[in-house]
Order: sequence, then structure tokens, then C-alpha cells
Amino acid sequence: MKAASGFEILAARMWNVLNEGKSFHPVFVLGTFLLLHLKEVLSAGFWGVALPAVLLAAPLVVLFVRYDFPLKLRWALWVFLAAFVVLFRFVDVGALALALGLYVFFTVFFWGTFYYHLRTGAPKTNFVRFWRLVLENPDSTSGNFLEQVPKALLVLFVLEYLVSEPVTAGRALAVVAFTGVVGLAAWWVHLRFFDWKPIYPSGPTTVVNDGPALAKRVIVVVIDGCRLDRFHEAEKPYLEKMMAGGTVYESVETVYPARTVVCFSSMLTGAAPERHGITSNLVLKLGLKVESVFDVLRRHGKKGRLVGIAHLIDAFGDDVASVTSVAHNDKIDGNLIAAGRRELEEHDPELLVLQLLAVDQNGHVRGTRYPEYVERIEITDNLIEGFMSWCGDGGYLDDTAVILMADHGQGIGIGAHGHLSEGERFVPFAMWGSGVKGGQTVATPASVMDLAPTICYLLGIEPPEGSTGRVLEDALEGRG
Repeated sequence: MKAASGFEILAARMWNVLNEGKSFHPVFVLGTFLLLHLKEVLSAGFWGVALPAVLLAAPLVVLFVRYDFPLKLRWALWVFLAAFVVLFRFVDVGALALALGLYVFFTVFFWGTFYYHLRTGAPKTNFVRFWRLVLENPDSTSGNFLEQVPKALLVLFVLEYLVSEPVTAGRALAVVAFTGVVGLAAWWVHLRFFDWKPIYPSGPTTVVNDGPALAKRVIVVVIDGCRLDRFHEAEKPYLEKMMAGGTVYESVETVYPARTVVCFSSMLTGAAPERHGITSNLVLKLGLKVESVFDVLRRHGKKGRLVGIAHLIDAFGDDVASVTSVAHNDKIDGNLIAAGRRELEEHDPELLVLQLLAVDQNGHVRGTRYPEYVERIEITDNLIEGFMSWCGDGGYLDDTAVILMADHGQGIGIGAHGHLSEGERFVPFAMWGSGVKGGQTVATPASVMDLAPTICYLLGIEPPEGSTGRVLEDALEGRG
């Protein structure tokens, strides 16, 4: 077990530039365009033609950065691309071939095979399955073929159309008009069809525990990327036993976009993404705009620790006990659990949040619809049982409430998560231990945002300032 190094933290941030669709698109388009004209880029004459073309195409790039086209919205991009080809009667075969070649190499071979083999121990033949996952992937990461490819081709065709001969006022006006029509169409498509974003509570958290704490400690185990339906399919005797003795929530929804850093930020602040300021895994401004549960604990002279991988540092800084994610997928959760044990032994925190990553990584590397995904959930059950047994032997479960959950689910493709397709939206959630009612199931809809105020209620402190989540009163002794 070792912490994430400074290099790994930097590399994770750089990787997010290529992983998040909004940042991947301009990088990929500009890089491909320069490669197409590699012999000409040092020529002043070339830039006399290329610079106006880049400036005229820039609004289209900004438009595609502004608007994601995941799930059922992707058809619009292919309509835009077909419309350009028909109206301008222009196709650049070189741009088409190079863009497709680079995209397939990056996603299927570099990302899906080489990168995942080095980081997680994925088989060297992972490309045999991974190309299928890329084709069906529905979120708005760079791994979404049906979104990223038409976006890139349309911009590249516009650029090549403009540099194929000197830019005239008529050609420039035609591109500007086409971009304007695409912009209006994109706005209308999102207004009419983008209807799956969750509705968050807007008022502040009002339920506060003014009495004694219900628990001395709270341990939160987060099975990153665990689909609710596949969780139900898995054989997990330990978790089933513990859940039966506590309270299970059947309908807990994640936030939008369902990205790991976004979800953890909402879970531990009680705030929606727009409020806490983390809206993707690519965090351009480090830190949260609102208080976290860790800030509240410090104010009361208490300790909280988050054990997880380097991504989480961008939001929570020094509250994260980081563990390197460069490890075989059979080892990563063991490493995280070892770090969790160390935090309990060295710091004895009132709150320990433990991220387990293997299920999420399995979904990304091998897909969620294959048996390996369910098998990984079953392995996780054994690991959690071992961790909880150790906690019990050390007295760390005395007067302790335990919360089991996922930050987000995963969809089809390369473990898609971000835009709330089937499988991403709802997550497992259960509580047991000190202060928690036993033997009940709650069907009332809840949110991962409810975690922070519920933790605070259990520990007898006020919720974070900025929290709009709700205390899960149905699960708590003396409430509901």
C-alpha cells in the first residue's frame, strides 16, 4: 500500500483532460488538424489561410464544448454532419481517415488496452472486447464514439473546407450561418429532449440534532460505480445479513453529472453540483465552494478522513488519505482497506469514508453486462466482511453507525457514468449500527446528497453550511 505520488496526482489531472468529453473535443480536433498539415505548419503562408479558418470554426468548437450529446441526443450530431456534407458538398477523406484512426488507437488500444493493462492488470487482449464497449458507450466522456466522432468530423470538415482554397466572404458567411443553425438546433434539442436531470431540493437542511449524538463514530463504505440492479443479483451473504439488521433505502438517486468527484462532493457537502462547484472529474479550480462534513467536524474538535484515490484530492485536499490507483484490480481494494485501517489506528476519526474502487474499474475495463462485474461485487462483500471483522476486534464498531452505498452506478459501454443512463442513476444504500433502526426497508425516494446531513445528525453536529440534502429520518432512532 502506498499513497498517490505527486506525479500520479498531476497525471490524473492531465488524464482527465483527455477523459472528459468537453476538454477532449478541442484537444483532439486541433491535434488532428495540425497532423493533417504537419508539413505546412512552419509556413507563414499556411497560417495566413489556417488562422482565419480556425477562428471561423472556433464557435462550432465552443458550441460542442457547451453542449453534451449523450444517450438519445446523439442522433442530432449525425444529422448535423450529414447536413454539412449535403449543403457544402464537401468531404475530406484524409481528415476522415486520420480522425477515425487516431480515435480508435486512443480509445481501444492506448486507453482500453495499454493504459488499463499497466494500471489495473487488464489482459493484453482487452481490445477484443473494448471496441464494442466504445461503440455502445452512452455518456459524454471521450470514450463515446457516437458523440465524439461526429463532433470531431464536423469541425474538421469545416476547417478543411475553409483551407482548401482562400477564404472568401461568401464561404465565411456560409460557415457562420451553418454554425448559427447548428447552435439553435442544439439549444432546441436540449430544451425538448434533455429531460433526465434530477431535481434537487433548494431549501437548506432544516433537521438538526440538538440533542445527544446517536453514534460515536460513522463509517461509510462506498462501492464506487456499483449498479443497483447488479448489486441485487450478486451473492453477498455478509452485506445481506447486515442490511437485514438495519435500514435499506430502495430508491437513492445520484447527482448529475454522475462523475466520481462530483458525486463525492455532493455526498459529503449535502449540496448540488452547481452549488459546491465540482461539475466534472476535471476540476479546474481546486476545492469546494461550500463547507464539507469535514469542515464541520473540525469546528467541533472532531476528525474525519476520506480514504480514496488521487481524483478526490481535487475537491477535498488534505482531508483525503490517498492510495495509488496504479495497482492490479485484485489488489486495489485491499490497499484501500489497509489505508482505512491505518487511519483508524493512527487518527481514530469520528468519521471514516472508505472508497472501494475495484467494482468501478471492472465496469470500465470489462463492461457491466458481463459476469466479471457481478463476481467483483461478490469479492467486495468478502473484503468488507474482513474489514468490519477487524474493526469489531479493535473496538472501532462500538457505538458506530455504518453506511453502505455507491456514489453512482454504471451504464453500458465502458462502464458509462456521467449522464444518468439506465444503471447509472440509482445506487445501493443501507445503514446499520448505533442509532439506526433495524429490519426495515424504505421506498421513499432519497439522494446521495442526504449522506452529509445524516452523518451530521448521527454525530450530533449541524449539517454543512450550504447543505440542501435531507436527513434520512426514517432510518434513525427517535425520528421518522
